[in-house]
Amino acid sequence: MLAFVVRRALEAVLVMLVVALIAFALFRFVGDPINQMVGLETSFEEREKLRQALGLDDAVLVQFVRFVWHALQFDFGVSYQFKRPVTELIAERFPATMELAFVSALFSLALGIPMGVYTALNRQSWLSKLFLAVSLIGISLPTFLIGILLIFVFAVTLQVLPSFGRGEVIKLGFWSTGLLTGSGLKAIILPAVTLGLFQMTLIMRLVRSEMLEVLRTDYIKFARARGLSDRAIHFGHALKNTLVPVITIAGLQLGSIIAFAIITETVFQWPGMGLMFLQAVQNADIPIMSTYLLLVSGIFVTINLVVDLLYVSVDPRIRIDRRVA
Repeated sequence: MLAFVVRRALEAVLVMLVVALIAFALFRFVGDPINQMVGLETSFEEREKLRQALGLDDAVLVQFVRFVWHALQFDFGVSYQFKRPVTELIAERFPATMELAFVSALFSLALGIPMGVYTALNRQSWLSKLFLAVSLIGISLPTFLIGILLIFVFAVTLQVLPSFGRGEVIKLGFWSTGLLTGSGLKAIILPAVTLGLFQMTLIMRLVRSEMLEVLRTDYIKFARARGLSDRAIHFGHALKNTLVPVITIAGLQLGSIIAFAIITETVFQWPGMGLMFLQAVQNADIPIMSTYLLLVSGIFVTINLVVDLLYVSVDPRIRIDRRVA
């Protein structure tokens, strides 16, 4: 197990170095940082002094090593648009994005797995057909359209939920949360459903297909021949073996939720990192763009490592195969 963790950690470091190189190239070669930091009235001499102070005249390798060293110290420079350290801006927006992502993931798992199991065990029922129809809609419609439809129904027509913002938040040290206030709970419902609907339908269909496949295997037939109850067969044997691919998809989809929350945060004006990244793209704010790329990549790498460790815990055959190899 230790060797496996070390190997995966080294692979993660390699991936992050490649991502850092891409982020550095974005920072260094997409436009001139000096033009973004000063005004038109700045003289040529002042520009050159600033260029030397920032080390932009150094060799590319020296600049890359400096960039990685500063990133390891969580120093990502100053935002061109906000004139503030990027680390402070990310720290302010990070809780909102993570809160939305985890609520969306919880929504998709809490509904997707039971719906998938039910549709696999009751294929001919009308409720199963309804779930499959809902899943088809969730996969087919784009996220922004789902968000607009939910706003129209629940915010404009019924007027029971807010259409934008995060509501009232409470500070818990460095973390801010809206889950402890009434307005915050109402505000997160629509964006969380919008962001998690696609993941919910994906997990439901995956659980259904894997469950149907597992129920056809010989060991399930043997369990029935031994006289085990349907409950023990379905939930004690079949569902456990179904969870291996579900762990993979759920882990990757959590990373996707965080990375691609940009559209949902824009539709609902959710004050998270995705909305800030979109504003950075519009204003060519390279420090924020490169920092967002590094942060999301780090989250993906961490999630993949956790998923690999869960693999070993859930499926003993992986441990056996690794020992044999």
